[in-house]
Amino acid sequence: MKPDHVQPITQTAMSTGPAGPVRLALVCAVSRPDVLDQRLAVSPCLRTGQLPWQAVRGARSAADAFNPVMEAAERERTADWLVWAHQDVFLPDGWDQAFVDGLQVALARWPNAMVAGVYGVRGHGSQAQRCGHVLDRGHVLRERTTLPCLADSLDELLLAVRVGSQMRMDATLGFDFYGTDLALQAQADGGVAVVVDAYCEHWSDTPSQPPLPASLKARLAHSGQAFERKWAHRLPVLTPCFDVQEPGSVTKILHGMG
Repeated sequence: MKPDHVQPITQTAMSTGPAGPVRLALVCAVSRPDVLDQRLAVSPCLRTGQLPWQAVRGARSAADAFNPVMEAAERERTADWLVWAHQDVFLPDGWDQAFVDGLQVALARWPNAMVAGVYGVRGHGSQAQRCGHVLDRGHVLRERTTLPCLADSLDELLLAVRVGSQMRMDATLGFDFYGTDLALQAQADGGVAVVVDAYCEHWSDTPSQPPLPASLKARLAHSGQAFERKWAHRLPVLTPCFDVQEPGSVTKILHGMG
């Protein structure tokens, strides 16, 4: 099915941070219009038009929704950073300015930042640190790591990619693992991924504890295998949800969930 692009981006929000203006635009994939209407669409910065956005229906993967919008942004130079958010995310009042402020602080420290998120992980094993400040399914996650910080993995709930970086989401990953994939892409290209302090709310209806629906487990296993094949040379990698130590780790973890 060809994606149905709703509310095209014709102009971008211009927010000013410490290092000057940054133009943001946002895109999301829509599978549940009712959830979109209850959550993301009522975010003040979107409702008022302060942050232009585009919803994509019928996407077969995150890449199917994100990449055409990124290509248009690069071609038409309509934004500096393209934000990706889940349909079940709510952006509180002032979020766009908070994100720009955090991004500008990160860029002053790491000018080669190519992707930024609001929650992630850096390191692995005993050196692993979770980082970010979000509300996840009614529970506040405020990690101790000082923000902004470097990250090796980003949660997919919300992230932004630098326009002009030539980075794209990978369609073989479906709707999972693409946040970590982008972080590793950035590192492989000589850039970095960062987590910034821009609090938002995530109201996912995915269970936070086992058992998981069989269809979700199958989807995660398929995406996990694709991720493991692609980044076998880079493992182990800790994501917010999986400790991917070697090829087969994701399937093993899912089987252990019963």
